[in-house]
Amino acid sequence: MANLTLYNIYIAALVAVGGFSYGFGFSMFATSIAMPGFYNYFGLVENSDYAAKILGGVNGVFNFGLAMGALLQGWLSDTLGRKKALALAAAFATIGGALTAGSVAIPMLIVVRFPQGIGLGILLSLVPVYLTEVAPPHKRGMLSGLTTWSFTIGYLICAWIGVGAYFAKNEAVQWRMPIALSCFAPVVLFCGSPLIPESPRFLVQVGRKEEAWGILQKIHHDPTDPQETAAHAEFIQIQRQIEFERAEEVSYLKMLTKPSWRKRSLLAFFVQFASQSSGILAIANYMTLVFVDLGMTGVIPLVLYAVANCFGSISVTASVFLIDRVGRRTLLLIGFPILACILLTEGILQWKYVGTDNHVGLGAAVAVLYLYFIVFCGCIDVTQFVWAAEIFPTSIRSRGTGISTFGYFVGAITYTTPSAVAMRNIKHNILYLYMGLCIISTIIIYFFVPETKQLPVEEIAALFGDKVVVHLTADGQHLIEEEDISEKATNVQQISVV
Repeated sequence: MANLTLYNIYIAALVAVGGFSYGFGFSMFATSIAMPGFYNYFGLVENSDYAAKILGGVNGVFNFGLAMGALLQGWLSDTLGRKKALALAAAFATIGGALTAGSVAIPMLIVVRFPQGIGLGILLSLVPVYLTEVAPPHKRGMLSGLTTWSFTIGYLICAWIGVGAYFAKNEAVQWRMPIALSCFAPVVLFCGSPLIPESPRFLVQVGRKEEAWGILQKIHHDPTDPQETAAHAEFIQIQRQIEFERAEEVSYLKMLTKPSWRKRSLLAFFVQFASQSSGILAIANYMTLVFVDLGMTGVIPLVLYAVANCFGSISVTASVFLIDRVGRRTLLLIGFPILACILLTEGILQWKYVGTDNHVGLGAAVAVLYLYFIVFCGCIDVTQFVWAAEIFPTSIRSRGTGISTFGYFVGAITYTTPSAVAMRNIKHNILYLYMGLCIISTIIIYFFVPETKQLPVEEIAALFGDKVVVHLTADGQHLIEEEDISEKATNVQQISVV
């Protein structure tokens, strides 16, 4: 079986900076809107309907940029390659973050969030593509899961920076500094992009096979396998499968007309849209405001938000190490029904205790919100990105992942844009909507989402009715090829690749 090497871990960690960039860039606004200086600078009245509409508009434009970036990623990474697309996205995110930090009026703040969204949307969509394409099958969930782990760490660090910034004597520093720091990680990724190799699967796709073999040797180098049997087997499987798939026209239209590709695209879109239907970004983006409704004042909402991110980070870390053992489908089927129960409980607690001085009841509402974060991060957050990135063939993986991430951001727009106003007006009742959607998601996943754990990415095609040219043996060192696919022969031939 292909080895997980230190070099493999190194390039995965560097690319995961793109995930961190998204996490920090997304959450820094949730931090800034908890600062008194933000409202004073822009002449807004905190907790007013007008301020809620402005916040909804800023987040709506940002999420639209994220969605467009996710779709653009598919074309961009297939045209320029994964490596150059990462660098370009990092540049967009840096420029957009700098302009956001320097915003001097509401219209400017709204407009410049769009290019920042494009850059971060490309990164969030492209990072799992790259990690999937360089990971060995038995560790693919863990490496691809670094996407979620890294952006969760971005959330966490940004949250604690917000706590510190709250005490700044200069009100501009309070809200501008977290936004300005969102430029740091994209700069690191841009400067580090020359140090990572191109995806070997992309190189085979564009005919650069010798270069792809050299990179694959380095990624999976194993001193106990001097003949590089496992790397050889994987390389041959990649070549054969891509050669077979190359006859297919690649376009977004074809992805919606070919039945097996359409099934992948719709399910990938659904899984990531469903994650947003649980209310996660709507709740996370305005969590500091929720804590204010629960009677918290001063810096306490920021501290509670930061602690919630601590719990989320721990849960995501556990998920990264469990996903290859437990499985993707299993985690989803555990997570969504539990979230439905949690949302029902939280809705009842907020209905009963918001506006009262019952500290036990208010504390219980905070605790249940933390439980919500733990379950979502442990069961849904990592799984959605891993599953959506690995189910597509190489020829359409970047575009397919772009569609799935587009679903993620369509969900974000659908639920976060009206959330600030909804939390002011219908309050806890919005949680019952998310509860119902979690139940619906559970049913659809049970009947339509297959398990993909530990399968080579080329062999996942069989789950959706496509032909797999050759299969890897369990040890990953040999190939098994059907002698007569057209007649569905039962005999197989083991092919040595030494």
